[in-house]
Amino acid sequence: MAEQNKSKTKLQEDIKIQGEIVRKLKSEKADKEQINEEVAKLLALKAELGDDGPVKNFVLKTPKGTRDYGPPQMAIREGAFNKIISTFKRHGAETLDTPVFELKETLTGKYGEDSKLIYDLADQGGELLSLRYDLTVPFARFLAMNKIVSIKRYHIAKVYRRDNPAMTRGRYREFYQCDFDIAGQYDPMIPDAECIKIVAEILQSLDLGNFVVKVNHRKLLDGMFAACGVPDDKFRCICSAVDKLDKTFWNDVRSEMIDEKGLDPTAADKIGEYVQLKGGLELIDKLLQDENLNKQKLAVEGLEDLKLMLKYCDIFGILDKVSFDLSLARGLDYYTGVIYEAVLTGYSHKPNSGEGEAESVGSVAGGGRYDGLVGMFDPKNKMVPCVGVSIGIERLFAILEARAQASENKVRTTSTDVFVISAQKNMLEDRLKLCTELWNNDIRTEQSYKKNPKMLSQLQTCETEGIPLAVVIGQSEIENNIVKLRNIATREEREVPRANMVEEIIAELDKLRNQSK
Repeated sequence: MAEQNKSKTKLQEDIKIQGEIVRKLKSEKADKEQINEEVAKLLALKAELGDDGPVKNFVLKTPKGTRDYGPPQMAIREGAFNKIISTFKRHGAETLDTPVFELKETLTGKYGEDSKLIYDLADQGGELLSLRYDLTVPFARFLAMNKIVSIKRYHIAKVYRRDNPAMTRGRYREFYQCDFDIAGQYDPMIPDAECIKIVAEILQSLDLGNFVVKVNHRKLLDGMFAACGVPDDKFRCICSAVDKLDKTFWNDVRSEMIDEKGLDPTAADKIGEYVQLKGGLELIDKLLQDENLNKQKLAVEGLEDLKLMLKYCDIFGILDKVSFDLSLARGLDYYTGVIYEAVLTGYSHKPNSGEGEAESVGSVAGGGRYDGLVGMFDPKNKMVPCVGVSIGIERLFAILEARAQASENKVRTTSTDVFVISAQKNMLEDRLKLCTELWNNDIRTEQSYKKNPKMLSQLQTCETEGIPLAVVIGQSEIENNIVKLRNIATREEREVPRANMVEEIIAELDKLRNQSK
């Protein structure tokens, strides 16, 4: 081994010497043939060294469609996650987690045309696996596997899609989803309306401006397609085409239906008359009188469901945020009933408008009813009705980050409430004792890691990191068994007995929090 290391060292030294020869010849503009000859010798030596040689031209980047998140970004994300989780818990949800990868057969056939975006993994010991595409299919598998027929759950985790990323719009290949689902047999539209209420609460808590929750019904779509003359075997592919209306124009969707999906132009034109309609209860009543639609049982059932759901939305106080929109299709195969999608009206995507991507975030939440999905995993095809919503958290983050960058207010990346400051030298042990007492009382505390830090540098740390309070000690404070409590923003100081320090700090922090509300 020692002989091998010696040989390796000799080889590395030869490479260094040969490299200097090449550099010297190039700087002297020597004969090209001579340079090439010496370069060849250098390459031969490097080849002899093999893989142990120094790595050159290594590209430091994240994979396409992914990104790193530094402390400022994570502070924004954590704040948003806390508000979302608080909303989920307020509505009685419990949480669970599932593996980041599933058996490939679990995911196959559940996403329609989007199945091509699933990441397949190499065979690892006899199982064909894929990274999860969303959190809904794993949830359905979990219910079937554990024979659960009733649960209200939320799940926040990363999912993976081999999509064309649009980073500034918050569209990635690896991203978080925040899902809320209600599984169980309940009376119609009560859980469905609550899911829409949850979306409204989350968007209002994040203070992102005006928004609208578009709603439609899969049964109404199927009934509408039948009334327009669409063959049964084309329902799903036509539904996927209609789903693109929020990103492109009707003429483009019509062309796709006719040229790519093989739909009769007359049927496409009839669909066009319906999918451009939007409104509220008055539109539902109008469509219930439509001669073509009221002959379709599915269409009538869908309209009656929507009418009841909008009644509940009115009671929840969110009817003004809901729009019945016949262009909403949501292309995933597993939806069976009500479907919905939330859009920020100040940030909606406008095709060919020339607006920057940062303004065009598209939908920020979506979901619906999927009563048949659990049965697909059950050996006896036992049905568990489900309805849920997924928050498009990455798109919301894109807006929150842009807003933070535009703001003059610095994003706090720590939650430290108190910084322990020594006013003189040789007080490290006293600072450590103070920190220990504050930590033991669950007060978020920091101090300098230098033995004798300067007073000014400690105060600057407080200001830079936005720490609201400082506990200042010097020799006189120790002798008199007191500390000085300093408000960093106002620079006001007051003496506090050491015995009362903890309760005085807690009271001061409560006062500051109330002032900031």
